[in-house]
Amino acid sequence: MPATEPDQLTRYECNGFKFPDRDYYDRHVVFDHVVSLGAATQRERFEAVSRTLRDLLTQRWIKTAETHDRANPKQVYYLSMEFLIGRSLMNNIINLDVEQFVRDDLRSDPRQDWKEVLEQEPDAGLGNGGLGRLAACFIDSLATLQIPAIGYGLRYDYGIFRQELSNGYQVEQPDPWLTRPDPWEVSRPGEGVTVPLASAFEVHAGQITVQRGKSMSLLGVPFDRPVVGYGGQTVNTLRLWQAATPDVFDFGEFSGGDFFGAVSNRVLAESVTRVLYPDDSTPRGQSLRFLQEYFLVRCSLADIIARFRRRGNDWSTLPDKVAVQLNDTHPAMAVPELMRILLDIAHLGWNEAWDLTTRTLAYTNHTLLPEALEKWPVGLFEALLPRHLEIIYEINRRFLDDVRAKHPGDEEKLARVSLIEESPARRVRMANLAIVGTHSTNGVAAIHTDLLRSKTVADLANLFPNRFNNKTNGVTPRRWLQLANPDLAKLLTDATGGGWVTDLPRLKGVDTLATDAGFQKKFMAAKRGAKVRFVDWIKTTAGIELDPDTLFDVQIKRIHEYKRQLLNAVQCVVWYNRLRANPKLDVPPRTVLVAGKAAPAYHLAKVIIKLFTSIARVVNTDPATRGKLRVEFLPNYSCTLAEHLIPAADVSEQISTAGYEASGTSNMKFMMNGALTVGTRDGANIEIAEEAGEENCFMFGLTAEQVLASRGWYAPYWHYENEPETGAALDLIFNNHFNPDEPGIFEPVRETLLTKGDYYMHLADLGAYVRTQEAVAALYRDKSAWAKKAIHNVARSGKFSSDRTIAQYADEIWGAKPCPVE
Repeated sequence: MPATEPDQLTRYECNGFKFPDRDYYDRHVVFDHVVSLGAATQRERFEAVSRTLRDLLTQRWIKTAETHDRANPKQVYYLSMEFLIGRSLMNNIINLDVEQFVRDDLRSDPRQDWKEVLEQEPDAGLGNGGLGRLAACFIDSLATLQIPAIGYGLRYDYGIFRQELSNGYQVEQPDPWLTRPDPWEVSRPGEGVTVPLASAFEVHAGQITVQRGKSMSLLGVPFDRPVVGYGGQTVNTLRLWQAATPDVFDFGEFSGGDFFGAVSNRVLAESVTRVLYPDDSTPRGQSLRFLQEYFLVRCSLADIIARFRRRGNDWSTLPDKVAVQLNDTHPAMAVPELMRILLDIAHLGWNEAWDLTTRTLAYTNHTLLPEALEKWPVGLFEALLPRHLEIIYEINRRFLDDVRAKHPGDEEKLARVSLIEESPARRVRMANLAIVGTHSTNGVAAIHTDLLRSKTVADLANLFPNRFNNKTNGVTPRRWLQLANPDLAKLLTDATGGGWVTDLPRLKGVDTLATDAGFQKKFMAAKRGAKVRFVDWIKTTAGIELDPDTLFDVQIKRIHEYKRQLLNAVQCVVWYNRLRANPKLDVPPRTVLVAGKAAPAYHLAKVIIKLFTSIARVVNTDPATRGKLRVEFLPNYSCTLAEHLIPAADVSEQISTAGYEASGTSNMKFMMNGALTVGTRDGANIEIAEEAGEENCFMFGLTAEQVLASRGWYAPYWHYENEPETGAALDLIFNNHFNPDEPGIFEPVRETLLTKGDYYMHLADLGAYVRTQEAVAALYRDKSAWAKKAIHNVARSGKFSSDRTIAQYADEIWGAKPCPVE
């Protein structure tokens, strides 16, 4: 039977998508799973719905790839170790605008429970936090703007980890999101990439070790996922690499009785993409993470170059046809890898290869923390990638010669900008490599970019002033407003006439309605609807019962000292003390909700989680606070949890130490869903306040300049001794009030805040933070005034669409243009 061409599928049409008939769902249920329609499980129903939808979008997916091959436009390739894409089913339904088609196709299945079906899809275990969620928003916007693009990442078997709470402590469990077939992905084993290594890995006494003198090869197997632009006109691709080995089984070793040895290479190879971000606090963990990053780069650049050459392009046109964006330092090995390709395969001269490399690659920096700027031991390069180390040494030699010519005799500057850190051990500075080896380095918020230039990499910014630029982050309104908050989305569409889904600044049209009593009533009804939905969902999924008629005060972030969940915890204790001292205190009932994961090796972050759960256990059962203050730590923070919680939030906690958060993106999601920002002047908070108006936010605390200026004299003990509420709150924590059965477990908190100097200045900002929360409580009593400010936030959130961010990248960094698919 001849293959069916996409254009022949014409018997049924929905929103411009041609389809054979209306019964594909039934067929997928019955024939994919060999069950009767009535006997299918909800998981089997989910797979059938998803495969039906994939059948529908496949035509556009094929046409998109064919159009890009034929037109040969400049194509964007986005390299990221994380893509926190969440669930795909509803997102694809929204972007394709085919909800009616899906409901029609399910009409024959009376047992279909739509909510339960949606809950069958796990969050894809491809990311951890803001970096990965940003990448997911960006590829959504690239497809929506019809820019030819492919995202490249790794197909992790277990993601980061599933967070459980045991006696209030974080416990890490595997996140086996691929236990069941993923209906969205397509395996492409015929397009695998070989990844040679100069050393081999072996197992001795249960430990993986690097064996020099023996080489080995990995195989990168691509798995493709559709990235559907809004309206379905363009369906780009997210290509994820899974590690395997060309030799899956050694029959000789098996026959000789070495049953593990027969498959050991396969086991070792698959370990490369087993888990997102292995713990790199040990040499073995460092080796694996290093290998992950190189594996991503080697596979992705091989694929990029293959596409480039397949389209008949000459090497000299590489920067005209290819734009590679490095999402943070993780893919920085793209610099020596592209040089290796151009030198050793294309046989170009050094100067031409270097010119093509720097004009093709661009780098996004996501951190101001020096410890987060990766540095890899030279020994790892020597053992695994000696050719790349040769290239890095040559890049560095030429670069330092140029610096020496401009700044003769300044050996300290040479040491600071060198790609090689000489002490305490020789390491390759990946951020320096990324800056020197690309034509663009961008920050992700105005203050972040300014601090990057003036503090973090000031010497390099002075050497390459034209390479540094700002691209303030954004988030996709398709997932974070239209999908997550349907009641508010409908209200905004009714008020503006629509169009805001792909042109978020159109929401400015509701700004004049902020004082309209009728619109305020509808707006607050939409907010309460979102709260009720969240309350129902969290009760079903986590067994937590909440009151939707309380103020929802929300902080959702990776647990880290600079993000200052600890500041939030201490202020909860301050309010707890106030209510114990005066149970009749007139404050609006408040529910403080915190969620986030701590890195497995980050002990203090885990202690902070334990502190929150301990405070919650006491506060939530104390008669003095019952009905006025509730604290909950929500386990296993995920994209799906955020989709339910963000629309329900009244207050958005963005309280990082000023000068440490690059941008943040949850702050943008909260803003466009009508939560008021309680924040420091850090990251994108500054720009949010500029757009919304400071009067519509609650800004507090030291500025970045004040934080830096305080370093020499700041004494946290002064606040403990001279601010009664501060001292009383800390004494309650340190005297085991919240942990009588586990005395002393919060000693690390005492050390951090008092003994070690409170580096992130929690106590310096605590007084201002508590006063700000007093202002929040006062405003919340006035429902009309609160609604007015919340509406202003939504109306003025247009800047923070990822469509705007990607349009700026395309115009100012990549030089890429839309390539419409007919």
